Amino acid sequence: MDWSIAEVARMSGVTARTLRHYDETGLLPPARIGASGRRYYAERQLLRLQQILVLRALGVGVSEIGRILSEQIDEVDALRGHHQRLLAERDRLDALAGTVSRTIAELDQSRKDGNPMTINRPENLFEGVTPSQYEENMRDFPELAEEIGRRAVTMSQADADAGHRERTAQMIRLAELMAAGLPADADRVQAEIDGQYRALAELRAVSAEEYRAIGRSIVVNETWRAAYESIAPGLAAYQRDAIEAYATSRLN
Repeated sequence: MDWSIAEVARMSGVTARTLRHYDETGLLPPARIGASGRRYYAERQLLRLQQILVLRALGVGVSEIGRILSEQIDEVDALRGHHQRLLAERDRLDALAGTVSRTIAELDQSRKDGNPMTINRPENLFEGVTPSQYEENMRDFPELAEEIGRRAVTMSQADADAGHRERTAQMIRLAELMAAGLPADADRVQAEIDGQYRALAELRAVSAEEYRAIGRSIVVNETWRAAYESIAPGLAAYQRDAIEAYATSRLN
């Protein structure tokens, strides 16, 4: 039995564009190509796609995924390895929840004491914090996701990690501005959004309406929203509102 590319996209949540890109880069060739040029996938390809998505969820770059899959021999042993990584990811999320809980406690205590909000040990803010999968979060914007995927293939792991860290740092800076009580259209907030927009526009021109849609997706996309909310409750909506203000004042 095999499944068309449309069926695999529907089952997995991966866009057909991304599946075609995986084929073109050799990461996931289909089982066969029909007379009309349509790609079809068998069980073996579905298992490989599962491994790709698990590794991506664990923060592994696309080029590194290709290396891992090319070196593995036994699929069951590979799945055992992925299972261990998932258990480690669970532990990381537990550590992240503890980090956020401690931060809330410190800020609440500062507020009760009538003091400016302070963090006693700033380095603790980043315990357990690792980047979200930006390109997967952009799945509702296939052209941008495709461009991000193409660039990811050519990036070194160090460069990919640096990009992920910067995006996490952006989220934390916005959380600090939100905690300070600045409205979403404040100059300092809009300066952060401007930097984010310019980085996105380097990939492809982004219209005001498309940027607004990206802002809305940050709240609607459960995975994306969870990444923001793990930094600070309400941050996803704050980012959305800041993007809306930016698109209205600077892109229209």
